[in-house]
Amino acid sequence: MKDTKTILFNCGKELFSRKGFKDTNISDITKTAEIGTGTFYNYYSSKEELFMEIYLEENEKLKKKILRSVNMEQDPESVVKELMLLNLKGMKSNPILKEWYNKEVSIKIEKYFREQKGLDRLDFMYRDFFEIIKKWQEDGKIRNDIDSAMIMAIFTSIITIEIHKEEIGLQYFPEILDYLTDFTMKGLAAGV
Repeated sequence: MKDTKTILFNCGKELFSRKGFKDTNISDITKTAEIGTGTFYNYYSSKEELFMEIYLEENEKLKKKILRSVNMEQDPESVVKELMLLNLKGMKSNPILKEWYNKEVSIKIEKYFREQKGLDRLDFMYRDFFEIIKKWQEDGKIRNDIDSAMIMAIFTSIITIEIHKEEIGLQYFPEILDYLTDFTMKGLAAGV
């Protein structure tokens, strides 16, 4: 017999994928799992916690798939552009990850996650790429006068700007991501 937490996780994933975060509630999940609502709270403190666990697993799978598919021997600009493009496509094609682009949902989930001091769990998403950046710096492929963590923050900013596209202007997307990536990589080029 499957363990109850796995059943809740799988039912939550199916419902969040089909109905979205906002339109899925705990009673939907417990009915699908065929357990009592009180049992849900033995495993998760909230819908947000369950969603974040699912989101993190899906995001980790996507990042690993992307890193396996990209030729890291290319020049840094080509690698970064390909990584960002594949990340954007992967996020938009996965119904769980796509929720990040729903500003109302992303703000609520990020707030919940910060309060739980769980942001350290997000490290896996960028750990491998962080090592690549450090290697590029050591090899003289990109500037080494900027802290590698700051470079990661710059890339993260480019990726997360998508959730602000309405404020910036929909007519500028996705081209703005291309320009920001291009400008960033030119600014990071060794010898600049």
